[in-house]
Amino acid sequence: MNKKCFVSMVLLMAFLSAGCSGEQLSVVAAGAKVEKLAGGFKFTEGPAADAKGNIFFTDIPNNRIHKWSLGGKLSTFRGNSGGSNGLYFDKKGNLLACEGGGRRLVSIDPKGKVTVLADKYENKKFNSLNDLWLDPKGGIYFTDPRYGNRDGMEQGGEHVYYLLPDRKNIIRVIDDMVRPNGVIGTRNGKLLYVTDHGGKKTFVYTIKKDGTLSNKKLFASEGSDGMTIDNKGNIYLTTNAVQVYNSKGEKIETIAVPEGPANVTFGGKDKKTLFITARTSLYSVRMRVKGL
Repeated sequence: MNKKCFVSMVLLMAFLSAGCSGEQLSVVAAGAKVEKLAGGFKFTEGPAADAKGNIFFTDIPNNRIHKWSLGGKLSTFRGNSGGSNGLYFDKKGNLLACEGGGRRLVSIDPKGKVTVLADKYENKKFNSLNDLWLDPKGGIYFTDPRYGNRDGMEQGGEHVYYLLPDRKNIIRVIDDMVRPNGVIGTRNGKLLYVTDHGGKKTFVYTIKKDGTLSNKKLFASEGSDGMTIDNKGNIYLTTNAVQVYNSKGEKIETIAVPEGPANVTFGGKDKKTLFITARTSLYSVRMRVKGL
């Protein structure tokens, strides 16, 4: 047997051995631990990474959007945030925000100028926008639950909407949930994951060409607050810990956090750091996988 064949056989045997062991590689980098980056907030939410990997997140009761820089510095990006919750960056560097208190979806440019994208459906104000996902076409899916005082609800229910890429027309795409919350989609724009926090279940939908949804399937028998996805297609839910599911809906890992997590996103220069907003603090952990 020549040297080339011998090396190939060794590699094949190693591959087969790993497959037969049935062991699942952790999504967390070897030896990595969850670390606290900053604290002293009232309720952190909505983490989102800009193109460089800086993390922006909200402190809802304090009405602030904060920035955690690559250099490890904390600053306030926007005060009087309208009770902003979920955040997401578009390709132009604008920060999209669900203003729960302002009951509207806004776009904030790098200089802080605010543009209202949506504040009504069928001429009725939204409840309190919570989370969002920007699809590859430029359309925006967003959830509109109602927490706390339910006076003044105009929509008559808690639903999920889609702002079309033209940024003019809005359609309601889900109307059968108890209380929708986290939302995330796949890079190719074909699947949308939405958690029914009130119903304690998470579902996956097929996204049609017009932005409407079909083929609803149960993905996980637990709800979530915010959620994210990695480059392997794993979905990260936030309950009493960060629960990681593969694309088949099988739970593959639990990442314990000192405080109850509310939302997660990938960031950092290489997108291989998972940032976790959890009650009064911001945490992070290095990962083996990376964000999209």
